[in-house]
Amino acid sequence: MTQQSSYRPHNSGHDYYAPGIYLITLVVRDRAKHPRLFGTYNDDIKAPAVVLNDVGQAVMECWRRIPVFEQTKGRKIKLHAAVCMPDHFHGVIEVLEEMNCSLGQVMWGFKVSCTKRWRELAQPKTAEQEGCTSVQGVRSSLKLQPSLAETTTGLLSREALHRLSKKKREAYYAAHPSLLPLWDDNYDDTICLNDPATGAYCQRHFDAMIRYVYDNPRRAIIRRLRPDYMQRRLHVTVAGRDYAAFGNLFLLRWAKKVQVFCHRKAADQRTPYETTEAYQREQEEWVRQVMSGATVIVTPGISKGEWLMKELCLEHGYPLIHLQKEPIGEYWKPEQRRFDACTHGTLLILAPWQAETIGDVNGVPSTTDYAIFHNLNELTMEICLFDGEARVIGV
Repeated sequence: MTQQSSYRPHNSGHDYYAPGIYLITLVVRDRAKHPRLFGTYNDDIKAPAVVLNDVGQAVMECWRRIPVFEQTKGRKIKLHAAVCMPDHFHGVIEVLEEMNCSLGQVMWGFKVSCTKRWRELAQPKTAEQEGCTSVQGVRSSLKLQPSLAETTTGLLSREALHRLSKKKREAYYAAHPSLLPLWDDNYDDTICLNDPATGAYCQRHFDAMIRYVYDNPRRAIIRRLRPDYMQRRLHVTVAGRDYAAFGNLFLLRWAKKVQVFCHRKAADQRTPYETTEAYQREQEEWVRQVMSGATVIVTPGISKGEWLMKELCLEHGYPLIHLQKEPIGEYWKPEQRRFDACTHGTLLILAPWQAETIGDVNGVPSTTDYAIFHNLNELTMEICLFDGEARVIGV
C-alpha cells in the first residue's frame, strides 16, 4: 500500500505518484519581511544573476541532493533546471517512475532539508538551548489533544504540526521561534502538458518551463532598474472604475487612445471578420494612427481580429493598453512576451476588479465569458474616452 500524501492536491484529479514533469515554485515564509534572505541581484541586465549568500547556496545544494536521497528510497527523480531568487525558488523536476509516495512528500523532504541548513547557518541555537516549554504547556496554550503532542521533547511531530489549523500553527511558531520553517506552508506546481498527438510530454511547454526558470533574474533586475515601466499597482482608478495594473501607467495620459474592437464574424455571419478586406483596411488605419504619433491602441484582444492587432503591437513595439479578465495580484507578472514589451515602456496591462460582477449582457449572466468579454470592450471604450489623471490608491 502506498503512503498517502499529507498535501492537498494542487491540481484536482492529477496523480502525483505517477511519472510527470513539474515546475515548482516555493517562497520564503513572511516573504515581505525577508526580501533578500537568499542573496541579492547583481543589477546587470547584460549578465543578470543572483549573488547567493550561504543560505541561498545551501538551498541549491539541497536541491541538487534530491535525486541521490530519493534513490535511497527506491524513487527515481531527475532535475532539469533551478534558480534561487532572493526570496523564492523555482525548479523543474521530473518523476521518472511510479513512486511509493507523492511529489508533495518529495518536496516536503526538500523543504525540511533546507530549513535544517538555514537553522544551522542563521539560528545556531537548538530549541532545547533556548528553553522549550513543557508538553503540558504546549497542549494548554494551543488547546491540543494529548495525542497531537510528542511525549519526550515537548515539541509537535511533523504530522501533528501539519494537521493544525493555520492559526494554531502560527501560535505554535510564536511560542517556538527557533522552529519557524524556512518556507511558506505550501508550494505551487505547474504540470508539463502532454502532446495530444504522441502522448509524450509537450516539448514546447517543457522548453517554456526551462526558459522561465533561467529568465527569472533578468526579469527581476529589469523591474528594479526600470520601475516606471514595470509598475505593479493593485488599485488604479480610471474613469471611476477600479483596476489592478502592470506596466507603464504613463500610457493612460497619452493624447489619443484608439479602441480596437472587432466582431468575430462578418455581416454574413459566416466569414471570419479578420479575413475580410474591411478588417485589413481597419488594421492599416490603426497602424497609420500609431505611426503618426501620440496614439496608443487599447483592446482586450478577445476576438481574432483584436488578438491579431494586439500581437502586431507586441511584435513591433506599438504602444498598447491591454485589458485582461485575469486578476493581477501582489506577485503576478505577465508571460515573457508581454513582460518584454513592458521593459520597453510600450505596454500597460489592466485588470478590472471583479470583472465577473460588472453586469449582465443581453440577459446573459455577468459571470459568463460572453458577458465578461463584452464588458471588457465596454471598459475599453471608457478608457479611450478618459482624458483625466488616473488615481493610484496605495500600492
